[in-house]
Amino acid sequence: MYYYPPLNNMLYMPYGDLKSETLQAIKPFVDYGLLEATSTSYSHALTEVAAIAYLLGKGYDPQTAYKTVESWEMNEKFF
Repeated sequence: MYYYPPLNNMLYMPYGDLKSETLQAIKPFVDYGLLEATSTSYSHALTEVAAIAYLLGKGYDPQTAYKTVESWEMNEKFF
């Protein structure tokens, strides 16, 4: 028989403090998106930040992800 610790056991944290780690990692991009939205649209800013986040998830470093997404823009549009 296998023993699994209960999910509500606060001592068992296989991923450390996932919430704080995640929120700290995305804060610069959220701030960038909010700033970007003041000069473009919320739709454009959210698309840009989501694309950067996607590339980060694929393993790109933040600077490369940002520059890649910026290179896709033509006249502040992606299409």
